[in-house]
Amino acid sequence: MLGIDVLAERLSTYLGKDQVNLVRRAYYYAEQAHDGQRRRSGEPYVTHPLAVANILADMHMDHQSLMAAMLHDVIEDTGIAKEALCAQFGETVAELVDGVSKLTQMNFETKAEAQAENFQKMAMAMARDIRVILVKLADRLHNMRTLEVLSGEKRRRIAKETLEIYAPIANRLGMHNVRVEFEDLGFKAMHPMRSERIHQAVKRARGNRKELVAKIEHSLANCLAVDGIAGDVSGRQKHLYGIYKKMRGKRRAFNEIMDVYAFRIVVDKVDTCYRVLGAVHNLYKPLPGRFKDYIAIPKANGYQSLHTTLFGMHGVPIEIQIRTREMEEMANNGIAAHWLYKSNDDELPKGTHARARQWVKGVLELQQRAGNSLEFIESVKIDLFPDEVYVFTPKGKIMELPKGSTAVDFAYAVHTDVGNSCIACRINRRLAPLSEPLQSGSTVEIVSAPGARPNPAWLNFVVTGKARTHIRHALKLQRRSESVSLGERLLNKVLNGFETSLDRIPAERVQHLLAEYRLEVIEDLLEDIGLGNRMAYVVARRLQASEGEASPSSESPLAIRGTEGLVLSYAKCCTPIPGDPIVGHLSAGKGMVVHLESCRNISEVRHNPEKCIQLAWAKDVSGEFNVELRVELEHQRGLIALLASSVNAADGNIEKISMDERDGRTSVVQLVVSVHDRVHLARVIRKLRALNGVIRITRMRA
Repeated sequence: MLGIDVLAERLSTYLGKDQVNLVRRAYYYAEQAHDGQRRRSGEPYVTHPLAVANILADMHMDHQSLMAAMLHDVIEDTGIAKEALCAQFGETVAELVDGVSKLTQMNFETKAEAQAENFQKMAMAMARDIRVILVKLADRLHNMRTLEVLSGEKRRRIAKETLEIYAPIANRLGMHNVRVEFEDLGFKAMHPMRSERIHQAVKRARGNRKELVAKIEHSLANCLAVDGIAGDVSGRQKHLYGIYKKMRGKRRAFNEIMDVYAFRIVVDKVDTCYRVLGAVHNLYKPLPGRFKDYIAIPKANGYQSLHTTLFGMHGVPIEIQIRTREMEEMANNGIAAHWLYKSNDDELPKGTHARARQWVKGVLELQQRAGNSLEFIESVKIDLFPDEVYVFTPKGKIMELPKGSTAVDFAYAVHTDVGNSCIACRINRRLAPLSEPLQSGSTVEIVSAPGARPNPAWLNFVVTGKARTHIRHALKLQRRSESVSLGERLLNKVLNGFETSLDRIPAERVQHLLAEYRLEVIEDLLEDIGLGNRMAYVVARRLQASEGEASPSSESPLAIRGTEGLVLSYAKCCTPIPGDPIVGHLSAGKGMVVHLESCRNISEVRHNPEKCIQLAWAKDVSGEFNVELRVELEHQRGLIALLASSVNAADGNIEKISMDERDGRTSVVQLVVSVHDRVHLARVIRKLRALNGVIRITRMRA
């Protein structure tokens, strides 16, 4: 009997005759298209699409998904265009096939970039039709089952990608069976010896435990019968990769993991789950803190079950999962469990399907905000963390977040604008740092302020892809607007020397220069100047028709206000403050760095107009500036407290303090103090001089 006939017979149990014939037609089309092509194993190529369709048939997928499975390599490998498939099988099937096909005609610099671009393309297709990912997972599953014919390096690369991306996606979509198979096959390909050793050890352990497992199973079944509860009790096998991850992650010995006995009780309805929980807690004592109710609060992938750990006979720990038949089906097959695909979205999808849609929507949002495909794939990997914490909004709504999330992640999960304008947070009604990891059950309240901006330091502690992508996006926009503004000021300053300004330059001359630099709009040119990638002097000369030099007499210094933001920074070597004579050093990609005129680090480029620019402090300069002071004084008790209170009395603030004792009588203290300007600094120094025993105070400079 042909493979397609066996499949058709299976499909006829849940699909109509016409639909089965359409799947047959797709098979014969693929067979013709792949004629003469063979897999690495030597089999005709069409055996692969047929195997993929069989995997989807196990999940009871619809006929269009099965047709797409038959045709999924046609566009990529046989040169048949998407339009041809569209004419033959309709637009839906052609879109599914196109969504799964890789970008083969484009040249990528690295393998990682190609992978990332392909995943990005698939994510876009997934947003239109979520079946794309199910066909892709089935395709990847069959490839993983037949990995052994490939070379060692290729095998490891595919296994790594599967463990990092496809297994977590299967988990996110609630497809437990697919995830477990991905993990075990990936583990075997990545670490064949470890996998084999754990496999043998598990086999031995199961042999030794048979008797005790049967006893526990019998006592659990008895306990349900006494209470008149109908339910199936079964022992649960731990999969190899799960054991390996626990051994590595939790630093546990193999015996410790295998000493826990796992069982599953499947019943008819939700009420019965809680009755069973009461019955087993009566039979064996529960371990405190080990009960989880995923029925009331399902996991992010829609998984529902009651989990409890009991102290069983002979003191062995017993892990029990209690769930309904529907939950069991959902836990194993996730989004594919109740595949009722609706082309019209009149009825909103429920449960796992709704959560999967929500996740795909989030992935699409990440894709739109990400700078490039590699940044996007990094965000998606972060987003695929399986462990969640559940926190509450002040109004009592439950929010799911990955483990380790902070208040900033929470703010972005509520809304992008809340994240962007967040300045502080309250956790359980107390003010807390924004970087504090959230615990399940906490109530989180965000304090926001209009006009607030994301802080670059947030990128050091946020864990969700959404937060990371939106912070980067906001910082890019902020940096661009600040670069454009600084670039305009720098260019106008040089043009003033030519007795003109940007507004007075003819538009066609500006357009001609933009075309020469291959830039689209004037803002791009100003941004380049602001970031130090192009010299304002050179650009001004190109914009100026005359070849005359800029008149030095009209060259007034550029005013610094202290509010220029990300494109202007203050040199750490000489820590300039308002009132100091200063100069700006243009550094490619970083913008302008402000140094003291006397700073030794820029002495070589000090008089180069392309590298340095004369600056002055604006009258309305604002902000706090750090200064390093070296204080020599006689050693005495409570020295640090005395210095701190003196600085405080002068309205200064100590950012950092360190002390090295020179000898028994004198000490040297290094202080980093934040001040507003030189007048404020003089006030701080006067207060410190007034202390008893101060010998000398020096401002540290490069």
